Amino acid sequence: MIAIIDYGMGNLRSVEKALLLLGAECLVMADADEVRRADQAILPGVGAFGPAMERLRQAGLVGALQEFIDEGKPFLGICLGMQLLFAIGRERGDFPGLGLVPGEVVRFPEGLPVRVPHIGWNELTFCGASPLWRGLQGGERAYFVHSYFGVLRDEGWLAATTTHGIEFAAAIWRGNVFATQFHPEKSGAVGMTMLRNFVEL
Repeated sequence: MIAIIDYGMGNLRSVEKALLLLGAECLVMADADEVRRADQAILPGVGAFGPAMERLRQAGLVGALQEFIDEGKPFLGICLGMQLLFAIGRERGDFPGLGLVPGEVVRFPEGLPVRVPHIGWNELTFCGASPLWRGLQGGERAYFVHSYFGVLRDEGWLAATTTHGIEFAAAIWRGNVFATQFHPEKSGAVGMTMLRNFVEL
């Protein structure tokens, strides 16, 4: 069973629909104990860093997520769900994140010759052999919607990059933890390949 974690700020139905198309057994859930019992988990997210962390805390999900990851179960963060893994988010203030990934989440700097928020399709450059990339060559395009991005303090986490005015981490990976700044569930056949790879872990 794949838990699609509901904390009130996720693109839940799009993720659920994509997984069901792949024939995966999944369930949208908000209960911390149910999440702990799942075999895999996906943390989607759309919105601001601080309120998202507060909702996770109020739902008792912070400890559940940390335990889930510590047990070595496959975990996938999507968009804000990737950013929440970082130590700190600097969106409308400074807020502690889940602290799994060393680094911070910051806004695209002023003065770039590109539009912010970053909305649209961008080419991916893979860094390392993440299991999510199985069957892909690199250079594929994925769909992004965001104004903030993660700055890694440990490059060993880096799984893919892209460029929107500046180069930034498009995906991270270490062990059982995977996360994408882009939305695989909105990235057509490329994203479905990634989700299938996650389901098959």
